[in-house]
Amino acid sequence: MKINTLINGERKNFENYFVKLLKSTLSREILSKAMFYGSMNGGKRIRPFIVSIFAKLANVKKQHYLRLSAAIECIHSYSLIHDDLPSMDDDDFRRGKLSTHKKFNEATAILAGDALHDLAFEIIANKKTHQDAKIRIQLIEKLSKILGFQGLAGGQSCDLLFEKTKIKKKDILKMYKLKTSALFSFCCSSAFIVGGKNNKEIKFAEEFGSIFGLMFQIIDDILDETKDFKFLGKTPGKDKKQGKSTLISVIGEEKAIKFCLHEIKQFEYKNKKYFNQYKILTEVLSMNLKKYK
Repeated sequence: MKINTLINGERKNFENYFVKLLKSTLSREILSKAMFYGSMNGGKRIRPFIVSIFAKLANVKKQHYLRLSAAIECIHSYSLIHDDLPSMDDDDFRRGKLSTHKKFNEATAILAGDALHDLAFEIIANKKTHQDAKIRIQLIEKLSKILGFQGLAGGQSCDLLFEKTKIKKKDILKMYKLKTSALFSFCCSSAFIVGGKNNKEIKFAEEFGSIFGLMFQIIDDILDETKDFKFLGKTPGKDKKQGKSTLISVIGEEKAIKFCLHEIKQFEYKNKKYFNQYKILTEVLSMNLKKYK
């Protein structure tokens, strides 16, 4: 089955579940409305898709991995709401519709992001996610770490600090791993943790998510420079206008693609055992490059 078919199928499954979960959890107050609006961002739900792939490899039941996906998507939605704020990347649109701070107001958007962040931990902490409290604590510990100064928040800080500054390739890659790869790493490893995989397999899942996220961010930066509003659903060419430090700005588009191909090849060679065991992962790892083509 083609990857796009799998993505679309999982998106429908997840969307139905996520909408029901949010509606049964949130109230009719303005903050809840902003949380719901910011979560229904029209994306492909790539993170829930990645969770589903690793969950199925680990024989995790649907009701469990969908809760993981919901928590992760709450985090992703919070990050997008805050990312669009005037003090961050300052964008009035997100996937073709008004950003949350433009639809409501800036203060409500900040609080909606904060509340979605907290809701993610509420979902994971519930025993519906996993009966074993030790597993839930392990998930909470990992998620906390990849969201803080050693992960998403640290990466976003670098992103802002690096604007209009000449930055080395290694520092840009480090930023990517913090702001994008860390959450993808959790998508993969959390499914394996819930599925009872051993430490070596969980480590592989973490590394897979990290390199997947790296490829995802590099291609996203290329698309920002080469595609229009209709394709992106947000203001195109913003990275360049804002003086963002990207891999493209340092080594150029062609070398960036060669870098992606090299990293994928090296990772597959290093982990032949797992790629032979989990055949679908070869196609999943390369799916970001298909967006570029």
